Amino acid sequence: MRELLDAVADGTLSPEQAEAELNGYVTGEAGRFDAARQSRRGIPEAILAEGKSDAQVVALAETALETTDRALLTRISDDQIDALRTALAESAPDATIERRGSTVRVLGPDFDQPTLEATVGIVTAGTVDKPVADEAEIVCADAGATIDRVDDVGVAALARTLDQVERFRDADVLIVAAGREGALPTVIAGLVDTPVIAVPVSSGYGHGGDGEAALAGLLQSCTVLSVVNIDAGFVAGAQATLISRAIHGAQD
Repeated sequence: MRELLDAVADGTLSPEQAEAELNGYVTGEAGRFDAARQSRRGIPEAILAEGKSDAQVVALAETALETTDRALLTRISDDQIDALRTALAESAPDATIERRGSTVRVLGPDFDQPTLEATVGIVTAGTVDKPVADEAEIVCADAGATIDRVDDVGVAALARTLDQVERFRDADVLIVAAGREGALPTVIAGLVDTPVIAVPVSSGYGHGGDGEAALAGLLQSCTVLSVVNIDAGFVAGAQATLISRAIHGAQD
């Protein structure tokens, strides 16, 4: 305790960092940020931007940077990104912003990028599935895994799926995103001995649209795979990260 107080007093530790050390989280006007999630769970807290005001997104991102030297934001709008860039230009001018679709990672200058000796294959059935796969990818990349991305190999033209089978087999874990009837993850899982995490995507229309048919089909898959919720790219990326970390640990 005294060391923390001395560090705050001499300026080497901010009050926010000290609070995170003591409580595991930091409380601000926009809510509580779980600064200890990385050490406790192996995955940092992601800030869901959807449904939050620009000010709330900025406040939480600044708290994340202050306490963990990085911020991970999902489902962020263009207006929220603009607000974040403007705010960080003053509060954290040395931070870098990486964007992939509607997912953003902000890195402070002292962030120590981890590495994992594991490859995550990320596969999409079609173009409409890419934003969900992007969310999964940035989570895995944040953890330091090697990413092998394969897009637009849906089963409507099965030859393009089969052409990539060797790449699928080379991955340590696969994330496969597909909408419509959700067939692609099932097909791939039947061809490889790699763990497959299926992500149903809210594409399609009519009966079973909005990802419902894909989710139902994947839950009934006759091949062995795991299924996350509709459009849950972050969850798929987090699961793949935990598997990758286990693989990395087994190699040490």
